[in-house]
Amino acid sequence: MAWEEWERLKAQAAERHATQMQLNQVEPGMGGAPGAAPGSYGDLRVRQADLARIGEHAFELFDRLSNKGRVAVPSSRQAAGDLARQGFALGGGLQHVAGRWEEQLDSLRDACAHISNHMRVTTKLHQGDEHYISRQLSSIDVLDAGFDERVGKPGDKNPVYMPHKEQKDD
Repeated sequence: MAWEEWERLKAQAAERHATQMQLNQVEPGMGGAPGAAPGSYGDLRVRQADLARIGEHAFELFDRLSNKGRVAVPSSRQAAGDLARQGFALGGGLQHVAGRWEEQLDSLRDACAHISNHMRVTTKLHQGDEHYISRQLSSIDVLDAGFDERVGKPGDKNPVYMPHKEQKDD
């Protein structure tokens, strides 16, 4: 393809698609609340209690699937074997269904365990981050007070670093 042809095709495409990309907003009528301004939907917030509750529900589901989901598997396999020995084609089909049930059950249990573990780890990580950030911010306040010239008169000692005098009650 010649360079001139490429430039001509690009110009034609630009003419057909004169709209530009718009970030951080939705075209009117494309979703969202009617008449709502972009950014008026609020921030995404996740609280530690929410993460913990999701993890707990996933763990409870994992337990219920482990305890109740496998109940039918041994009896189904035994019934499939009995039917197959008696010459019924249904035995092979039932064996297949029991195998697929067990595979899907294991997959679902693994997903629940993954969610539960992930929520537990995420809660701990975010909790550690919150403590770290609050420690950093509180130390910044002390530093700001120490370097802020507005704390005292120019030339005076900064009262932040002066020992506190106990006041006597009269």
